Amino acid sequence: MNGSTVECGTPKVCNSQGQAPVKPATNEEKWMKTACIYEYGSAANPEMAPIPVLVHPPNLHEQGETRVIPFDIDDFLEIEKQCTSPNLMASFVRICTGETINTQANATSQAFYVIRGEGTSESEHGKISWSTGDLFVLPVTPGIIHHVCTAAEKGGAAIYWVHDEPLLNYLGVSPAGKKFEPTLYKREKLLERVEEIKHEQPPGGKERNRLGVLLGNSACEQTKTLTHVLWSLLNSIPAKTVQRPHRHNSVALDLAVSAKPNVYTLMGKEIDSNGDIIDPIRCEWVPGGVFITPPGWWHSHHNESDDVAWVLPMQDAGLYTHQRTLDIRFVDDELALHKEGKIRGSAFAVTNKQYTEMSHIGSQVPIAKMTGMKRVLSIENLQNNRGMKRINSTASFPSSTDLSKM
Repeated sequence: MNGSTVECGTPKVCNSQGQAPVKPATNEEKWMKTACIYEYGSAANPEMAPIPVLVHPPNLHEQGETRVIPFDIDDFLEIEKQCTSPNLMASFVRICTGETINTQANATSQAFYVIRGEGTSESEHGKISWSTGDLFVLPVTPGIIHHVCTAAEKGGAAIYWVHDEPLLNYLGVSPAGKKFEPTLYKREKLLERVEEIKHEQPPGGKERNRLGVLLGNSACEQTKTLTHVLWSLLNSIPAKTVQRPHRHNSVALDLAVSAKPNVYTLMGKEIDSNGDIIDPIRCEWVPGGVFITPPGWWHSHHNESDDVAWVLPMQDAGLYTHQRTLDIRFVDDELALHKEGKIRGSAFAVTNKQYTEMSHIGSQVPIAKMTGMKRVLSIENLQNNRGMKRINSTASFPSSTDLSKM
């Protein structure tokens, strides 16, 4: 037989220059191309574009044609798609009287607060009527939401619209199903509850310097939040009052609902030994306007006017609360701990007894998971669960068999 042969039975193929072809990369080689290995100390806290303090003024929704006015700062945050924060997107929706508009978002949660006007909104979930001061939330809604303005001052209705599409964009997902039912909060009911709280005796007998109601949902009984992602509070500040600084890990997209001149928020990254914010940025409360409070920043609210002021923050705190990472802190608590020579790692050390006592009982799960038995380890559970007594980290735990005898 003439010519050469390859013993494996596969002929050797050369290119036109007589060179052997490049061997195709293996899966291992392909996958290794995207692997990055960093030195821990320089990469553990990476430099990222900070969330800025910016304002979305009310004149945007007080004039002009029917439209959505996005509070889009993706260029500030170096994020590819529209967003107001890494997890949330906020917009004004202006609907001229007698006109309609459709909105749509790939989101698990959408909140609509009526800044001004009357009208209706209709989707696959049904149709509702709304007026100034109402708020409603919708779960996953693949189709459009059709809004109609029937009456309004300034030539058209204004709605504050917040949803979590940026979070889903980051994860590269779409909702698998709804997590809660459509929910409506009527203005009269909100104010009625605030009035009830005004006449209740505050804990410890201290005078309240804020009157607010958290907007919860029956589907979020544990987190007590608007949805499993969104959190909102209708907060009022009495005249001539200061609400001392606090901070939390969630971003706040604050809508000034009602305020006279000289109502404002001070915010900054640090506080001094008196609990005052160092080099604060001042954001005026302009009714119908929105401003961003960056996550982790200390902020205090000031009402130097003669009337009560109202604010409606929208946050991604539903998600943070579920993750146990909200870490809300109040400045006077922190100063008291600092005087004791303590620095906290987590707000749970003060606000949640289950965590307060964890170090005393060893932070161990004492038994295997069993039907009908909670594995949450707290002193209350250990004392109340089948007569179990307080234990420490060195205690031996009974077996599942022994538990039946207890």
